[in-house]
Amino acid sequence: QVQLVESGGGLVQAGGSLRLSCAASEDIFSDNAMGWYRQAPGKQRDLVATVTSGGTTYYAGSVKGRFTISRDNAKNTVYLQMNSLEPEDTAVYFCNRDPPYYSYYDRRQYWGQGTQVTVSS
Repeated sequence: QVQLVESGGGLVQAGGSLRLSCAASEDIFSDNAMGWYRQAPGKQRDLVATVTSGGTTYYAGSVKGRFTISRDNAKNTVYLQMNSLEPEDTAVYFCNRDPPYYSYYDRRQYWGQGTQVTVSS
C-alpha cells in the first residue's frame, strides 16, 4: 500500500527550529531519492531539499544553510531539520520521491496529508 505520513509541524517564532519526519511505504522509499516539498497558500508546490539513497543532498537556495535533510533507510523515514526559521518558510510541508511517486495504474501522483509549519514574526 502506497503511504506517506508526515509529522512534526507546528507554530514557531522566527529564528526557531522544527524537525519534520516522514514515514514512507517501501515501494516509495526503497533505493529512491526522497525530497521535502512545501506549498504556501496560493502558490505552487516546490521542492526544498532532496537526499539520495546514498546520502547525497540538494537544497533550494532559499533554505540552504538553514535546513538539513537526512534519511534512515532501515526505517523508511526521511527527516528535515529546520533551523533559523523565517516567516517565509510558512507552508504545508510534504515528502515524496524526487520526482514525486506516480501510479501508472491510477494515473496520478500520490501525496500524504502534509504537515503545517507556521512561523510567526
